[in-house]
Amino acid sequence: MTPAALADLVRSVASDVLTSRDLDVSALPPSVSIERPRNPEHGDYATNLALQVAKKLGVPPRDLANWLAEGLAGQDGISGAEVAGPGFLNLRIAAAAQGDIVRQVLAQGETYGHGDLMAGRKINLEFVSANPTGPLHLGGTRWAAAGDALGRVLSAQGGDVTREYYFNDAGAQIDRFVRSLIASAKGEPPPEDGYAGSYLSDVAAEVLRREPSALSLPAEESAEVFRKIGVNLMFDEIKADLHNFRTDFDVFFHEDSLHKSGSVEQLVEQLKEKDHLYFADGAWWLRTTEFGDDKDRVVIKKDGLPAYIAGDIAYFADKRGRGFDLCIYMLGADHHGYIARLKSAAAALDDDPATVEVLIGQMVNLVSDGKPLRMSKRNGTIVTMNDLVDAVGVDAARYALVRSSANATIDIDLNLWTRRTSDNPVFYVQYAHARLASLTRNAADLGLTVPTEDTELDLGLLTHQREGELIRTIGQYAEVLRTAAELREPHRIARYLEELAGAYHKFYDACRVLPQGDEEPTPLHTARLALCAATRQVLANGLGLLAVDAPERM
Repeated sequence: MTPAALADLVRSVASDVLTSRDLDVSALPPSVSIERPRNPEHGDYATNLALQVAKKLGVPPRDLANWLAEGLAGQDGISGAEVAGPGFLNLRIAAAAQGDIVRQVLAQGETYGHGDLMAGRKINLEFVSANPTGPLHLGGTRWAAAGDALGRVLSAQGGDVTREYYFNDAGAQIDRFVRSLIASAKGEPPPEDGYAGSYLSDVAAEVLRREPSALSLPAEESAEVFRKIGVNLMFDEIKADLHNFRTDFDVFFHEDSLHKSGSVEQLVEQLKEKDHLYFADGAWWLRTTEFGDDKDRVVIKKDGLPAYIAGDIAYFADKRGRGFDLCIYMLGADHHGYIARLKSAAAALDDDPATVEVLIGQMVNLVSDGKPLRMSKRNGTIVTMNDLVDAVGVDAARYALVRSSANATIDIDLNLWTRRTSDNPVFYVQYAHARLASLTRNAADLGLTVPTEDTELDLGLLTHQREGELIRTIGQYAEVLRTAAELREPHRIARYLEELAGAYHKFYDACRVLPQGDEEPTPLHTARLALCAATRQVLANGLGLLAVDAPERM
């Protein structure tokens, strides 16, 4: 019996109880909250349903809880129902019913835990979108890990997800990059507002290798050569680094295409016609304050050129034109203003602001012995994706970046994430999977496998406290995955995997799975082997959502 099935049972019994006492069934919530008590002595699960609805019904909470306990006591799969405190209901599940969780995992395999929360939604998930002016830094790397994981989580909940990278190949930053490349090619220091790092020398040298006459061309033509080749070289490097980091995109959208196609210009005219733009101080302004922004935004600057927001509005309109009903933007810590800005833009286009979601990621610091690190000579003062991967590997890098809420600044301690000990979270989880894989191989050597026929498997034998705790932890996975999708918080998967690994290690230390010496295999050995197979499957499923390896050996 999974927590979801238990919640349905409790609600069904509650409905029968209220009906039998002429009480208003509509007072019941659509779904019942089921939680695991912190103290196992209080039961396997608990619900506060009586406390939640007693006031609406005009009855004392403990009385209602006692009625529910009486109704649940005779239900299949319930071995006990006790009232605690002011009206909490503690429930105990029969071992055989609890074992159904193991059966579900084994039957569903890689799809166990998947749901339909996002079914029917066409989702555009835009993340990373770093300017091609240098290698990816740690902030972009964080979104590469978290954004990719979120895409996998949303897909596992039935969403039709398109992963998109907004390629900023227009604007002042690209101009500064080009000037920096030309300066490097000439052997000169970078411009005052330019970019630094030896990577510029590498790119500039490759431009000259491909176009030896680039520096001898007229200034505008020379800049265009360095722009075209240099930007493409830098972006190819970014794509390759992302792929090696296990993050791939479905669409690379070029900002410049919005300008060249006339989309920005058409949209500006559309907003003028709707009187959402006004002219003041030599510029055109969008009335974003009418839609909740803290101030109006310049769309067309005094020099007649479009501001960044003009491209952002056109980009949103393009996404909606492609049929996306949810547009998620994953932006850096300095982009808080974009939340109101993009929602205001949607409203100005007579669209629903709820189709826009903006997630803000905080800073990432690389530390060793408590001190910040500056590792890369090639890239000036920034720490890059490759610096992190070279230091700890892809698995540890991805896991370290995903396991904390995006709202939190994180310090990645190289000493911690390179250890092969249980205090390294990714090692702890991966070791649990490797330990299970080893156990499966050892079982096979003894001729033991998990039965394919259900009649050969007696999961009611799993009555040990540690067995029950492990099964209930496995049973939480579907709800964790659903919540991670609903709240756009993939870090919940990582934290859950650590809890599951902990529950498994405790079980393994307390319960012998395989027969020893001349001992004959028993149905209990088989049931425990099935529990181990289910645990291994859920660990692999969760790690897969994070694109972290589930190793067979360590």
